[in-house]
Amino acid sequence: MLSDNLSPRVVQLVQDLVEDWRYLDRRVTSITKEINELAEQDAHCHRLMTAPGVGPIISSAMLAAIGTGDAFRKGRDFAAWLGLVPKQFSTGDRTILGRISRRGNRYLRTLFIQGARAVLLRRQTWSRHGFGAWLEAASKRLHSNVLVVALATKLARMAWSMLAKGRDYDANFLGQTA
Repeated sequence: MLSDNLSPRVVQLVQDLVEDWRYLDRRVTSITKEINELAEQDAHCHRLMTAPGVGPIISSAMLAAIGTGDAFRKGRDFAAWLGLVPKQFSTGDRTILGRISRRGNRYLRTLFIQGARAVLLRRQTWSRHGFGAWLEAASKRLHSNVLVVALATKLARMAWSMLAKGRDYDANFLGQTA
């Protein structure tokens, strides 16, 4: 029994914390349901959610942050704005790539990175989503964290292209999206 080893005050604190936890759990469930309903009703969000690694939270956050993507000329500009491209140091004819710049919308960048992690967890779906050969080769030569950021960049560029050009996700069109 819990109360045999703990004082009544500690037992009360633990019970209060458990109740707080349950309340927060109910709030998260309620808000998640609301986000899902709103994302399903919006055509842009619905289109973005067809891409791998992009769900209702990423699609609604992206739409809230950039609208239809008119502020960016191409997907690379959007990825750079998110801070998902490496800093470049150039001397003469040699270019050295550094860490990602981490500029722009931190929340959206984090969401795309988590979406990329979700895609990487399901190796059997890589080829179905059009990432098969690229991810296989990249996973052999890149550190896992670098691979996650590279895939997040690719997902962000695809999502921008889908939003800005009004396209649905097409795994066969992957190399030409952004």
